[in-house]
Amino acid sequence: MVQGFPSAYRGMVVGLLGGSFDPAHEGHVHLTHEALRRIGLDRVWWLVSPGNPLKPRQPAPMEDRIARARAMLGDDPRVVVSDLEVRLGTRATIDTLRRLQALYPGVRFVWLMGADNLVQFHRWSHWREIMARVPVAVLARPGVGLAARLSVTARTFRAYEVGQPELLLRRAPPVWCFVNMPLNPMSSTVIRALGGWRGPGSCLPPSEGSNSGARTAGDAGCP
Repeated sequence: MVQGFPSAYRGMVVGLLGGSFDPAHEGHVHLTHEALRRIGLDRVWWLVSPGNPLKPRQPAPMEDRIARARAMLGDDPRVVVSDLEVRLGTRATIDTLRRLQALYPGVRFVWLMGADNLVQFHRWSHWREIMARVPVAVLARPGVGLAARLSVTARTFRAYEVGQPELLLRRAPPVWCFVNMPLNPMSSTVIRALGGWRGPGSCLPPSEGSNSGARTAGDAGCP
């Protein structure tokens, strides 16, 4: 494998959770652990996205966000925090998926995203191809369940929805599942608003901070 990239071997199932993680918080950790357990993933990679130069507000520096994310996770060997999109030179999710599937033949990727992202998923670049490339797990988030289930993507791919998360690994894409689970209300937006994340140069320990918000035209996670 290319130096600096996460390791994965043929037959492994890897969940991908993308977002700005500005900052990472307990909600991201909760979502990740639920996905590992309910879907049967071998690993989850947190794809910390670069800043979007078209947005007026830029996230904290990449190194600060990665340090915060790793501090939140502790020593869990099943979860890898990575700047893969910077290394790959990709911004849109579809481009990241194309590159990863080429770099990791035989590894099965599962796209993880909060239900809030499903609401506007049809605005992502090549959203239909994303659904056709990888299983998609839509993880429950507070206040958006109904809107997610009535979204354009949910209605378009209704015939490919499965009722149990573990079934995602038993079918070829397109296949997706709405994963109901205990909700965690934590939000990066709220943490920033309360002053719990100082931005550039800041890396508060987990106790002081407390999905990725929409990742532009090709992002995922919880805000």
